Amino acid sequence: MKLYKISIFMLGAALLTTACNDIDEQEPEGGSITKEQLQETNLAIPERAEAVFNGMFDMMGKPHTCWPTGGNSTRADDFGFITIAFSADLEGADICLPNSGYNWFSTCSEYSTRNANYANPYMRYRIPYNQIGAANEVLALYPEDTTEPAAINMKAQARAIRAFDYMNLAPYFQFSAAIAADQPCVPILRDGVDYSNNPRATVKEVYEYIIEDLNYAVDNLKIGERTSKDRIDKNVALALRARANLALGNWAQAAADAEAAMEGYTPASIVEVSKPAFCSLDEHNWIWGINITTEMAGIDGAPTSSSWMCSFTGDGYAPYINPPFINILLYNKIADTDVRKGWWLNAEGVSPNLEGLSWTDPTTGEVANGNEIPSFEIEDVKIAYDPYTNVKFGMKSGVGSTVNNNDWPLIRVEEMILTLAEAQLRSGDAAKAKTTLENFVKTYRDPAYTADAGGRTLENEIWFQRRVELWGEGLFIFDAKRLNKHIVRFHGKGTTNFPDAFQFNVENNDPWLNMRFPNTELNNNYAIVDNNGGAQPVAGDAEGKPVLRDGVTD
Repeated sequence: MKLYKISIFMLGAALLTTACNDIDEQEPEGGSITKEQLQETNLAIPERAEAVFNGMFDMMGKPHTCWPTGGNSTRADDFGFITIAFSADLEGADICLPNSGYNWFSTCSEYSTRNANYANPYMRYRIPYNQIGAANEVLALYPEDTTEPAAINMKAQARAIRAFDYMNLAPYFQFSAAIAADQPCVPILRDGVDYSNNPRATVKEVYEYIIEDLNYAVDNLKIGERTSKDRIDKNVALALRARANLALGNWAQAAADAEAAMEGYTPASIVEVSKPAFCSLDEHNWIWGINITTEMAGIDGAPTSSSWMCSFTGDGYAPYINPPFINILLYNKIADTDVRKGWWLNAEGVSPNLEGLSWTDPTTGEVANGNEIPSFEIEDVKIAYDPYTNVKFGMKSGVGSTVNNNDWPLIRVEEMILTLAEAQLRSGDAAKAKTTLENFVKTYRDPAYTADAGGRTLENEIWFQRRVELWGEGLFIFDAKRLNKHIVRFHGKGTTNFPDAFQFNVENNDPWLNMRFPNTELNNNYAIVDNNGGAQPVAGDAEGKPVLRDGVTD
């Protein structure tokens, strides 16, 4: 096993040694061929346009998206949009990694990701803008008024991708539209923009751009019409628009979009989630996902979702040194009758979801079955797992496989059901929202469920269900900021299993919640005025912070 240890020096110096291009280099270079000539060429040679289009999607989960393979430039935490999802969740309250020298994401858990020189925030800014640049290139392939069906389809998918990219930026660089609509968010890369003098658009302007792109995608794509679930059809565009409308507080539209996005999809059954899953595009409840090919997983030292999130890989950080685990504040609120409680080991280090699984030591031939797996140790492969370790994410290539080709869920139908319930509630129909929520949980997760059993308000009950259902899938901070919630990791000494260094709470209005711009953007775009205010949280700080509550883990 080839594991790379991370150090503070590496974190701070990474940006100085990167071979990545600067973000402002997305600007098209001049040449002897005009835009019109290029578009004529694409119409005549569609294979060229197809290659550009495919490249836009290939970067979604490709390892070493920012830092090319080879030499000291390879990073173990660089694996496309999954890096963004994982990083955002680790800044939340529900998921954590051990505080070890091999935890490349410790910057997220400790909130030092506001340092403009650090690699993690740089990647989280650069990766979406890389793909925005790729989407803009696809859109430039054909005239705006093209009537060619294939061209319109590609343009619609590119605009949906572009909206998705801005939605991976906007919630993290400013507070929600409900309280900060007129505050600066992120720059918009419009045609003809001077990238060296491109100020931050407001939250309202960014979301208007997002909605405009998604409207085009919804109008020009069809339900179920795509070559693979890693591409975009109308279901995906509707689901993305449901997310955007949820963020904007457009409740009726969010409900309509979520309901329409579900067409043709049903949630995973209790039986299907009674074992590790969430690792394959073939899962019928996935509306959209990232396809991690065996070629991607075969890159030397390639980081993927498998190597960081899956406790069943035979070659990764998760089983060997950094098994992700759930905060007991959330875990202890899950009913014992809920199948999802088995997505993590319990206090005794066992889970009913491990029944029928086995793991063979490739060197000794020793086999561990079922609940023998957590305590099973394999030299240079697997340590004994602590209680509350994640076993939610299965291994697509089989337990113990060294092929880290787990696919990644971007949108599942279950998210849309929970979005529908929230939108119904906020539209004023609490009875319908309660019915939607109870029908989903009782049918697909916990037959004994009632929405009142936890003693939470219906609003907080829906957020609780989102936190459990979508755990580890990258939506915690998106939800917390739009709901104006505190980040509550502990209720005082001895109330959490988070490492001491990561035990703190963050108030919902703390300016530290907003990301800072990386030095490359500050140096190349002179119109950027950076976020400021707040301070990095202090571990164990008891001054007012432990009394914070979030309405779910109270």
